Amino acid sequence: MLPSFLASFFFAFNATCASHSIRLLGTLRANLSRLIIGVLVLGLFAHTLGGGFSSAGTAWFFLSGIIGLGVGDLGSYGALPLLGSRITILMVQCVAAPLAALGEWWWLGTRLSPLQIICGTVILLGVAVAIMPSRSSPPHVRVKPIGFLYGFIGACGQGLGAALLTRKAVMVAAAAGESVSNVTFGLTSAYERMLAGLAFTLCWFWVLRLVRRLPASRPRPPAESGARWLWTLANGLAGPVAGVGCYQWALATTPSGVVLSIVATSPLVSIPIAFWLEGDRPSHRSIVGGVIAVAGCIVLTLVTHH
Repeated sequence: MLPSFLASFFFAFNATCASHSIRLLGTLRANLSRLIIGVLVLGLFAHTLGGGFSSAGTAWFFLSGIIGLGVGDLGSYGALPLLGSRITILMVQCVAAPLAALGEWWWLGTRLSPLQIICGTVILLGVAVAIMPSRSSPPHVRVKPIGFLYGFIGACGQGLGAALLTRKAVMVAAAAGESVSNVTFGLTSAYERMLAGLAFTLCWFWVLRLVRRLPASRPRPPAESGARWLWTLANGLAGPVAGVGCYQWALATTPSGVVLSIVATSPLVSIPIAFWLEGDRPSHRSIVGGVIAVAGCIVLTLVTHH
């Protein structure tokens, strides 16, 4: 369970890093730079201390990266301007967890106990209470129905691509006699997923450039080169390296429905981080939702360990 909580923290910290990076570089450059940094750092580790491409599950990890970090991220980024950040995050996180749990039960035969399902539902309820838009806090964009299709694609990428296919890859590797419950395996598999996701993303933008549909870059505010490099590096290390590495480590030892329920709390974990780094005060509703989700995480941890 510890890797799941670590993944939630690093993804939450990455949200702040990403917002600064996007503001300084633009969405396209920020997204590509974080993937490139992730591939370089994780690749250096994988080809020295890790196993490189020697795992029996490598092909499955590549497919997981294409669907999760490739198609799924494109869906999420497509939903953001049409739904706003809160609805997009809510849809992706809260739909991905049950999709992964159902897919793993149907395909891999992994069953969650009734108490685990209840706890996971409570966690997702807390997340919904905390970040659901309301009349007093509406979305910052005009919501368009097509955005929900992009959001669903993002949720499928996260639940079925990132989680379910990773679990399949882990089972294949374990059946081949590999040790899958250590951080080295997690970081190596994260590199394989990241490499496939980067390759897919580069191909996608190359196609957009060929058909002249690549979004025009918006003017960015001037910034010191030091600040630009600092936030770019933090964006690459917090999410693709630490976050995805812990996420892979968690999925190697814990059912995807449990992992994704805990990782779904990352928007809540980002609230105190944003308050600490940016002075953004949390609302009363976000605090209530956070308490509900934390209570669900505590009980889920106790239930899973027993």
